[in-house]
Amino acid sequence: MGKYNLNGVLALLGGLPAVTADYSDMFKWPIVTREHCEAVLKVINTGNMSGWDITMEFEKAYAENFERKYALACNNGTAAIHCGFFGMGIGNGDEVICPSLTYWASILQVYSLRSVPVFADIDPQTLCIDPNDIENCITKRTKAIVVVHYAGMPADMDSIMPVAKKHNLKVFEDCSHAHAALYKGMQVGTFGDAAGFSLMSGKSFAIGEGGVLTTDNKEIYERAILFGMYERHGMIENEQLKKYIGIPAGGYKYRMHQASSAFGLVQLKYYKQQFAEIDEAMNYFCDKIDGISGLKSHRPAKNSNMTKGGWYFPLAFYDSGQFDGLSVGRFVEAMNAEGVKIRSGCNRPLHLHPAFNDMDIYAAGQPTRTADMPNDIDTKHLTRSLPVSESINDKVIQLPWFKHFRKDVVDQYVQAFEKVTEGYKQLLHDDKRRAENGGYSSAFRI
Repeated sequence: MGKYNLNGVLALLGGLPAVTADYSDMFKWPIVTREHCEAVLKVINTGNMSGWDITMEFEKAYAENFERKYALACNNGTAAIHCGFFGMGIGNGDEVICPSLTYWASILQVYSLRSVPVFADIDPQTLCIDPNDIENCITKRTKAIVVVHYAGMPADMDSIMPVAKKHNLKVFEDCSHAHAALYKGMQVGTFGDAAGFSLMSGKSFAIGEGGVLTTDNKEIYERAILFGMYERHGMIENEQLKKYIGIPAGGYKYRMHQASSAFGLVQLKYYKQQFAEIDEAMNYFCDKIDGISGLKSHRPAKNSNMTKGGWYFPLAFYDSGQFDGLSVGRFVEAMNAEGVKIRSGCNRPLHLHPAFNDMDIYAAGQPTRTADMPNDIDTKHLTRSLPVSESINDKVIQLPWFKHFRKDVVDQYVQAFEKVTEGYKQLLHDDKRRAENGGYSSAFRI
């Protein structure tokens, strides 16, 4: 076992664990200060929970920080994306392309707009939408592409945007995993027509609960206000939209709670400093992981002028062939025993879920996915096999998401990985239980 000989026997088999203390403070998030608490208490004590003055202040600051003209704060990221889709004009019979490997809230909202989700495969290295597969999804009914910067990894925007321009398609960026991540020096969320960010407490920019839509397009912004912000219809200047003000066009009430807005204003003061420390810790850790045969961190190449922002949901690729076929589930079980609480897999592919196949959500008498399509339409592009999305959950593991850079603590976690990878043969004789890899739910904090 070399210099990391922690009695040689893996903890799963009775040995001593590599991580020897409770380091839960390394992972606690968000980091709540007295300033956060005072800002929230002020909202509560003044009874100003349902207003929107503080929320508009937060929106202005958020737009400035994330380099967009307009920001619209919603009660969660799902709502922000929903408002964005309506804002872009997605509607009856339109098809919207989305990577299959993502959380359901990247796309499921199109059903309420009577639109059709079409799934593309992912790039096996970035785990973001594969630009080479997008054109396989395009039909004359395609309206938009949803680009998910998955697990903080910026998608290949240089390849995606020309495809969108060629086919006159809108682009929506789901940046819920990738706050402040850079693609060739530019923040993600600044390439497409609009972008959505989840701000729930598990995200790298966390305010408790909330979401934000950002855009440079005033019409998208005002349509989004019309859709779910009835109390702010007075802000709408578009003459075509003014005749509809007074009632939310979507029937939705999506305003952000002002306690979240107040928390967010404080968080904007600290996130760059916090992200810098996270980035330092995670890159140090991933440099060590990349030195272990059979593991490779999921991150941008060095000197690429790309970053992962706050490193939400960090992953590594697991090559079972380097471990004589040891299953990813058994490997993770051994890591958990060493004191490293991680899971195998990521999100299960959406194109295989019943909600996107045979489920009749709105009692239309046929699957919701095709209910608003003409009967004579060829639907082969809706049922394609997506091999990378279908196989990825056996090839990735979650990594610890450090919020502080304490080298001695991070090194203990490195030692745990080295111990298990060096002693993996101890696990081969009893590799019978294959863990459930990946999931659809928020248990994976996505």
